Amino acid sequence: MPTIMINCNNLTIDFAGRYLFKEVNLNLLPRNRYAIIGANGAGKSTFLKLLSQEEQASTGSVDIPKKAVLGMLKQDHFRYENERVIDVVLDGKPQLIQAFRAKEELLTKEEFGEAECNLLGELEEQIAQLQGYSAESEAQTILQGLGIPIEAHTGPLSALSGGYKLRVLLAQALFKNPDILLLDEPTNHLDIVSIIWLEKFLIEKYTGLLIFVSHDKQFINTTANVILDIDYETITPYPGNFDNFMNKKAEALLQMEQELANKQEKIAAMQSFVDRFGAKASKAKQAASRMKMIERIEITDIKNSSRVAPNFAFPSDRPTGKLVLEAKELSHAYGDRTLFMNLSFIIQRGAKLAVIGPNGVGKSTLLKILLDQVQVEIGDYKWTETAKIGYFAQDFHHLLDPNQSLLQWLCDAVPGSSEMAARKALGQMLFSGADANKKIKVLSGGECARLIFAKLFLEKCNVLVLDEPTNHLDLEAIEGLADGLREFTGTVIFVSHNRFLISNVANHILAMDRESFEVYPGTYDEYNNRTSA
Repeated sequence: MPTIMINCNNLTIDFAGRYLFKEVNLNLLPRNRYAIIGANGAGKSTFLKLLSQEEQASTGSVDIPKKAVLGMLKQDHFRYENERVIDVVLDGKPQLIQAFRAKEELLTKEEFGEAECNLLGELEEQIAQLQGYSAESEAQTILQGLGIPIEAHTGPLSALSGGYKLRVLLAQALFKNPDILLLDEPTNHLDIVSIIWLEKFLIEKYTGLLIFVSHDKQFINTTANVILDIDYETITPYPGNFDNFMNKKAEALLQMEQELANKQEKIAAMQSFVDRFGAKASKAKQAASRMKMIERIEITDIKNSSRVAPNFAFPSDRPTGKLVLEAKELSHAYGDRTLFMNLSFIIQRGAKLAVIGPNGVGKSTLLKILLDQVQVEIGDYKWTETAKIGYFAQDFHHLLDPNQSLLQWLCDAVPGSSEMAARKALGQMLFSGADANKKIKVLSGGECARLIFAKLFLEKCNVLVLDEPTNHLDLEAIEGLADGLREFTGTVIFVSHNRFLISNVANHILAMDRESFEVYPGTYDEYNNRTSA
C-alpha cells in the first residue's frame, strides 16, 4: 500500500451556520493528480488553503508528514519585483540558493585553510544533491515552456505584465518539485500552447501528489486521475477524469432517486394495507406489523446540488446582412514590435470565429481595432450597416460602478430597458429576487462577468465580440455559455484559450502567430487534425 501523504479527518467548514462541507474524511495519496471541482462559492479555494494550512477548519484536522515538502502557486509577485526572472524561479529551492551564496562568500576569503576546504566540499555536495549545476538550465526550460521568452529571463520581474508574472510564480512552484503541489487556477493567463506544455509536464515530469483547482474542463480531463467533487455539503472522490466523473455522478444520482422511489412505493403499499384492514380484528396483527415496518424505513431527502448553470440565451432584434465584416490587409505594431501584418478575412452571417494564438500576438488589439477603440496603422475594415455589436471586454471591471446596485447599473447601461426586462436578464444569470439590489462592490469576479452578460442580453445584438469570456466563469457557466453561443443565430467573434469553448462553438478559426496568421474555415478539431496530419 502507498504511504498516505495527506489525511483529512472530519473536516468541517461552517460559515455562520452555512456549511461548505462537513465531516469530510479523505486520504490523498502520492502520485495521484486530484482536481477539485464545484460551483462558485462551494469552497474549492478554501479547501486548498486548509491543505496548505493557511486556514484552519471549523472542526477536524489536516495531517501532513512533517518532512513533506509543500509547494503552492502563490500570487505574491510584489516581493520579487526587483529580482531577475531566473532568480525568482531558482528561489523555489531556497536551500540551493543559500548553498550557492555560501559558496560565493567562501570563495571571496583571502585565507583558505583546511576548515574552508572542508566547508567548500560540503557545499559542493549539497549543491550536487539539489541538482544545482543543472538548475538554471531546468528553470529556463520551465520558463520557456510557460511562454516566457529567453531574453526576459535575465531581466527584472517588474518588466513583465501581471499575467506573465504569475507564469514566473508558477515556474517557481514547478521548479521546487515538491512532494505535494497545490495549484489554484494554474491555467489562468496561459495560452493554449503553454497549457498543453503544463499538462505534459504535470503528467510526465511531476511525480508527487498534485491537487489543483481549475475551471478548464479539458485541462481537468487531461491532467486529473481523481476528481474531488465539492457538492451536497461534502467532498466526494471519483477515480478517473472529468468525463468519467460526470457519468459516475449521474449514475449515483439515478440510483439514489430509484432507491427513494422504491422506498416510497413500498411504504405506499403497506400503508394501503393498514388503511384497508387496520380496523378488522382478523387483520389487526398484520396491520400493526406493517406499521412498524413503515416506521423503520428511513427516508432521506436527496439534497439539491449547489451546481446551477446560467441560461445564456442571446436574443437579437434582427439579422445582419449576409456579409457581416470584411477586413483588408490590417497591419499593426506595438512600439517597435509588429503584432500582425496584411491580415485579411471576411465573416459571413452565422459564423462563429475563434481567434487563437500565443499571448502577445495582438488578438485583443485586433478586436479593439474592429470596435474602433484602437486606430489601425495600415489597412481597412467594414461592417455591414445592419450589424449591432455587443462587446465583452477582457478588462470589463472599469465599466462597473461598485456603488450601484445590479439593477440600477443594468438599467443605466442599457437605456430604454424596462425593470422587468432587466430583472429577467439578471435571473438568467442566477441573480434572483433581492440579489438585484446588491451593490456591485460585493460581487465576485464570476458574478461581475455574469452581470456583463446580462447587459448583452438586454442589448439584443446580432454580432457578439467576446474577449476571454470564460476567465471568471465556473465549469457550469462555461458549458452554459458554449450552449448559448452555439444556439445564437447571429455572428460571434471571440478570443479564448479555453479549448472546450473553442471546440464546442467555433466553426471558423483565425490562428495568429508572431507576424503571421491563418484563416481556417472549419472547427477547432478539424483545424488541429489538419495541422497535425
